[in-house]
Amino acid sequence: MRIASYITSDGTASFGVAENGQLKDVGAAFRQKYSDLRAVLAAGALGDLAAAAGQGGALAEGDVTLISPVPNPDKIICIGLNYMTHINETGRDKPAKPSIFTRYPSSVTGHGQPMIRPKASDWFDFEGELAVIIGTAGRDIAEADAMQHVAGYSCFNDGSIRDYQRHTSQFWAGKNFVDSGAMGPWLVTTDELTDPAAQTMETRLNGEVMQSTPISDLAFNIPELIAYLSIVTELLPGDVIATGTPSGVGLFREPKLFMKDGDNVEVEISGIGTLSNPIRDQV
Repeated sequence: MRIASYITSDGTASFGVAENGQLKDVGAAFRQKYSDLRAVLAAGALGDLAAAAGQGGALAEGDVTLISPVPNPDKIICIGLNYMTHINETGRDKPAKPSIFTRYPSSVTGHGQPMIRPKASDWFDFEGELAVIIGTAGRDIAEADAMQHVAGYSCFNDGSIRDYQRHTSQFWAGKNFVDSGAMGPWLVTTDELTDPAAQTMETRLNGEVMQSTPISDLAFNIPELIAYLSIVTELLPGDVIATGTPSGVGLFREPKLFMKDGDNVEVEISGIGTLSNPIRDQV
């Protein structure tokens, strides 16, 4: 399934299954039982969602406001320096352990919605990434069992305010401006996308390819990330792991290339789709 979360024209927050340009809404009765996709995942009720899809009718994708597929995760964990090409362009060595920082849900918007360049900086960079969404809670998860804890995948843009990211050794300040990142357009469940490592990713700015990579080039693969992170914290249903970006980011281009008002940025991952966002200046 491809599951999208959205706001309808009357302001109702809902979710449903995306098929052929339409959204098969789960309907009000289902939402009374499961208020959002995170609640569905926590209950292990993806089968119930599939059965309920269409009870609320069919909506055109263009008639709703898409939001992040899991708009209220307990945590968004981001992995830095996780493709060797990106590690090399930064001039660093491969880290011995994953490089980790976090984002707040308020920093992530949905497909088709503006990513906001803040007044504080014009160093607004793109980072195409694969997002892994946890379906089953776990702590101290073995690598061999890690994929059993995954509900699905999505496209992620870890939009970064580069000068704020470099103010200290901690990335947090450059990664949490409101609506500076994006995720979507939907969550693709693991029964549909069975092998994320076999997929490819491409980031485009105004139609020009900026980043292109096979997901198999991850320095730390998905089972390794889940196993390591679950030592530190309990991974919960709906948690998002943004797995890192490849080379080609604007900061390390010559001359530097940053996003500006009026631009459009896309992250396309085979087997998932395309996350597309216009860039707008903060008002």
